[in-house]
Amino acid sequence: MRTPFDAALQERMMRYAAIDSQSDETSDTQPSTAIQLDMSRMLVAELERMGAADVVLTDYGVVLATVPGTATGPTIGFCSHVDTAPAYDATGVKPRVHPEYDGAAITFPDAPDLVLSPETVPYLGEKIGCDIVTASGATLLGADDKAGIAIIMTMAEHLLASPDIARGPVRLAFTPDEEIGRGVDPRLPADFAVDFAYTLDGSKPGEIEYESFSADGAEVTIEGVAIHPGLATGKLVNALHLAAKVVEMLPQATMTPETTSGREGFWHVYEMGGTAARATVKLILRDFEMDGLEAKGAMLRAVCDALAATEPRARIDCAIRPQYRNMRYWLEKDMTPVELARDACRDVGLEPVSVAIRGGTDGSRLTEMGVPCPNIFTGQQEIHGPLEWIAVQDMALATRLCLALVERATR
Repeated sequence: MRTPFDAALQERMMRYAAIDSQSDETSDTQPSTAIQLDMSRMLVAELERMGAADVVLTDYGVVLATVPGTATGPTIGFCSHVDTAPAYDATGVKPRVHPEYDGAAITFPDAPDLVLSPETVPYLGEKIGCDIVTASGATLLGADDKAGIAIIMTMAEHLLASPDIARGPVRLAFTPDEEIGRGVDPRLPADFAVDFAYTLDGSKPGEIEYESFSADGAEVTIEGVAIHPGLATGKLVNALHLAAKVVEMLPQATMTPETTSGREGFWHVYEMGGTAARATVKLILRDFEMDGLEAKGAMLRAVCDALAATEPRARIDCAIRPQYRNMRYWLEKDMTPVELARDACRDVGLEPVSVAIRGGTDGSRLTEMGVPCPNIFTGQQEIHGPLEWIAVQDMALATRLCLALVERATR
């Protein structure tokens, strides 16, 4: 179904996606990359042009703004992140529109062997007649989460042009570094100043999510014994060999992302490297319950201890740091924001569905820090890779839901 929002959403998605704004977990700066500020400054200028109030780019890299209220109601926040995932190339994104998609396989000019097809992605087959946005095959698209930004900005533009719509104050926040787990600065909850909020960072229409993984990050550092390989007999301790053994000793058939689903947690190696002298293995640990998460951390430490016992000349360090926690722990105590979103979902003709997110959002951290913040769909699909795509009409549904939610909150 075509809506008045389609053109604005498509234009914004194309424009935002073309901006390189990847985050970088190896950086100590805030934001982690200066290029994220290119996107943030553009949003500031756009918000000022459309007449938003209180527009600011904070010194910790978050864009904040207000759509003034016209009636008595709660202050509601909407949040999306400007960074794209460092897991795949996002430099030089060339977004492409496939108008009125006909159901055929989609090919990519920069990767002739790459194919996006309903045969492997069944949901694509449900989008016949929709306008599909992809990248060119060499990069991810960045719909995660530039689709969320486009939806929020289009909603804000409509509200600012419609003073007759009864609403309480609406606050907007666009964060950096969500993809590396550093999007929510401790100052943000107070600066956001909302009664509750929603992240726009989900997938299929109808999804209203209030449960996420609990997450830890882990880094195993191995110091070996380096020596010229020609003189290595009885002396060399190869750190890279030991790093490989760490991975080998972890369960492979039952606890990796590709072997788990639903409510099952996992461990995942996402980076490994170094030299014979020093090597690192970086992992993420995920589980919906804290006892399961703690068990995975204990398992990793036990593997490192066992390996260290076999090679006392090496130094093996296992550091585990908290990332975010299941937002259900707090939201289930007061489901008002969730129920409000579900009712708004029905208002636009969708049956709400709540599934446990096999990941996390800035909403996980905001909820933990006292700002209830469930997650709303955007339509983003096949994220973090070159097959990423989104239907403009799914984004329009999310925009309509947000508007319905704002109006419903004043009733």
